[in-house]
Amino acid sequence: MSSSISFLFAAIALLLLLLPSSVFTSAFIFPPPPILNPWLPFQNLSGCHLGDDKPGLARLKNYLQHFGYLPPANFTDAFDDALEAAIRTYQHNFGLNATGELDMPTVDQLMTPRCGVSDFVNGTSTMNGSAALHGRHLYTYFPGVPTWPFWRRNLKYAVTATSAVAIDQAVLKAVFARAFGRWAAATMLTFTETESTADADITLGFYSGAHGDGEPFDGVLGTLAHAFSPTNGRLHFDAAEAWIAEGDVTRASSDVAVDLESVAVHEIGHLLGLGHSSVPDAIMYPALKTRTRKVELESDDVQGIQRLYGSNPSYQGGTEDRTPATSSPETNDGEGAAGCRWPWRVGLILTIAAVGLRLDFALFF
Repeated sequence: MSSSISFLFAAIALLLLLLPSSVFTSAFIFPPPPILNPWLPFQNLSGCHLGDDKPGLARLKNYLQHFGYLPPANFTDAFDDALEAAIRTYQHNFGLNATGELDMPTVDQLMTPRCGVSDFVNGTSTMNGSAALHGRHLYTYFPGVPTWPFWRRNLKYAVTATSAVAIDQAVLKAVFARAFGRWAAATMLTFTETESTADADITLGFYSGAHGDGEPFDGVLGTLAHAFSPTNGRLHFDAAEAWIAEGDVTRASSDVAVDLESVAVHEIGHLLGLGHSSVPDAIMYPALKTRTRKVELESDDVQGIQRLYGSNPSYQGGTEDRTPATSSPETNDGEGAAGCRWPWRVGLILTIAAVGLRLDFALFF
């Protein structure tokens, strides 16, 4: 009896060896590899300070360089003076205790998913973290304060490159229409979807890894999306994210769920000329936690966009005035602010003047 059982087991083992591998892959479902935030290893750096030398600090320096806190270099794992100053500035921008050390609140912030647009412009921080202490505005603009010209107030957008995500087209269109509508409600801008990419001022699409713009995506979490200042018009989303386009993202089953509309509203702000804000509740704040929905414009967002494009008289949102933070063009004050505060009105006056001159010239002759 025992010899028969042994023979049976031997026969089964031989059969398993002879079967093609495709049988195993179709018969057995292996669990997917774990999803990791590319910035999760930063948690191993908690407690590091000046003078330390620890594996992973070079990677942190690359992160800080990407977002403008350090100049490009061949980074090492040494916690040097430059890293301490960069961390102190980062903490300042995000309203953290500016110790220059990697305490837990700082590490948690570093690991939070965020927009890929830099926090610095031309080597200068655009987040105005200190203004929060004085109740001042924290919205910022890109260098030179680029905007869409006054004769282009009805902007057309096209939804492209969607094959990398399994989201219904009708759902996508509805999400983006709502996102654009939030900015239109506060200004005199209007947005219209078009099927023609060639006819579009703005294009939106989903991409993976390196996709031709010099700003490669990094997989799940990390950098969620990025957009370019006017009048470039490109908005790119990381196709690897667990995008939630309908339903309650706060109740999503995935631990890495990201609300698509929240990210879209933020990136559209960049398309229109806004930089990042240090106000945590503002749409233009750079970071967004998973399973979080944030789509309503805050006062800081409204003030920033209305100084560029004028206000919609029927808008009901908050726009209480605040004292300007600095006099640099990137932060909307001094001559930079004065030069861009009413671009649409200046354009209207110039147009009326030009028409008047033409009429006078015709009557004279």
